[in-house]
Amino acid sequence: MTETSNAPPRLTRRRAPLTLRRRILRRVLMVVPMAGLVFLVGRMGWLDQAADKMTFSRMSWFDNTALVEHFRTVVTHNGMTSDAKDCLLFVLNGNDPPDATRIEVLEKHSGSCPGDRNTLPHLFTLQIDRLGQSAQTDWQSPGLFHPLPH
Repeated sequence: MTETSNAPPRLTRRRAPLTLRRRILRRVLMVVPMAGLVFLVGRMGWLDQAADKMTFSRMSWFDNTALVEHFRTVVTHNGMTSDAKDCLLFVLNGNDPPDATRIEVLEKHSGSCPGDRNTLPHLFTLQIDRLGQSAQTDWQSPGLFHPLPH
């Protein structure tokens, strides 16, 4: 007489348990490429651009801190300056009207930023229309404003 078991039939064959060495090797083979990818994406600035797109909204045009952080990302990623984000100083003129706010962009020379520590070279000016949600710059043409390069 044969005994019948109530266990469901197996669809796959059973594997031998993994050794500690194989588990470690699998994790290393997963972590190293992922860490390299995260490093590459961070160095390319894609994380900064993605964060800026997600956080900068219509109301951010009226928040000075959000506006400066947005344009800090924009001017470093569209080729207007080769300086690092931390080496730029944005000076906002608080007395300007909302449709013609000016932001002076200066090159900072302190901490890890190279250059003569006694100078703050003027790079360009941004003219911001908060109501129209647009920006212009005099980059490469001092005193003559034109739309930001893409």
